[in-house]
Amino acid sequence: MPMAICAPRRYAASVADPETLDEARWHHVTTRDKAADGTFVYAVKTTGIYCRPSCPSRQAKRENVSFHETPAAAEAAGFRPCRRCHPAAAQEPAASLMQAMAAYIGTHAQESLPLARLAEQAGMAPTHFQRSFKAAFGASPREYQAAQRLTRFKQALREGTGVLEAGLDAGFSSTSRLYEAADGSLGMTPSAYRAGGAGEVITHACRETALGLLMMAATPRGVCFVQFGESSEALLAQLAAEFPKAHLVRAAIAAAAPLDAWMAALAAHLEHAAPRPDLPLDLRGTAFQISVWRFLMSVKPGDVVSYAELAAGAGKPRAIRAAASACAANRIALLIPCHRALRADGSLGGYRWGLERKRALLDAERRAKA
Repeated sequence: MPMAICAPRRYAASVADPETLDEARWHHVTTRDKAADGTFVYAVKTTGIYCRPSCPSRQAKRENVSFHETPAAAEAAGFRPCRRCHPAAAQEPAASLMQAMAAYIGTHAQESLPLARLAEQAGMAPTHFQRSFKAAFGASPREYQAAQRLTRFKQALREGTGVLEAGLDAGFSSTSRLYEAADGSLGMTPSAYRAGGAGEVITHACRETALGLLMMAATPRGVCFVQFGESSEALLAQLAAEFPKAHLVRAAIAAAAPLDAWMAALAAHLEHAAPRPDLPLDLRGTAFQISVWRFLMSVKPGDVVSYAELAAGAGKPRAIRAAASACAANRIALLIPCHRALRADGSLGGYRWGLERKRALLDAERRAKA
């Protein structure tokens, strides 16, 4: 039976008494009243961000806060939405409904789930459901289902299930569909993933940069490793530890043209504030880690996000520690800019390649943006 929903209530107030209205709204903000979500948003002048009343971010000072009837009104006033509480989604159907629909998709991921079926299950119009779901999770229902299928497929491979059987159980109708979906998400062919990457060839090279010695390594699919180190030997040991079953090949001069050009572009990015090169990446991680890394790549140079905003952007607002762990597990420095993730209080937090490098990268990006 389709789940029923209720439209968010509109905050009732007297237009003739705006001060009383604002004080009532401020009370909802200070108490983080979830019942007030969707009735108004508040904006913080010092940060340029607007939030829903229940936003868990550190409370702003009253003199820096203004109130707006809708997210559109806040944006018209020059504010941008909070990446932690997603205030625009508060005026959509209750988040609990979208969570329930996500669980429904996960349970039925192997089935055909046209938008009309999902919308009927939620008791909503298809276009409204599509928009609401994407606002809540940062992905369309179809994209979310594809990620759930791929997660099932990878789990089955790790448990030793054959490629074809694992694909059919996960809901892929053919091997062509399977390889199409796995490409770029597994970072290798399904059979190579099942074998732990054994037999793969990874080419590597080192180069001095403004921030120290850098090693880049790549498979035929793209860059899989970018790290700083004290010596080429130490970096090679790190690469071997990350990919213990792969065949590591030092880039010969004749064969290093793409890798050398990629490293030169990355060095120019560090030394001359050139744009970050858009290189093919071979991402290898869990579905959540890859979601975190892709969200990081959407953060513009000079901007920063908190780990809470990062978790929310990856579709799991409560997985703040997991988001920080995904940053720590990042093998691809700079191209996946985890240096743009900070603690909630604005402090640097950790960085796999040292806080001095993190500070230097952020300072350079802020200068370039200014």
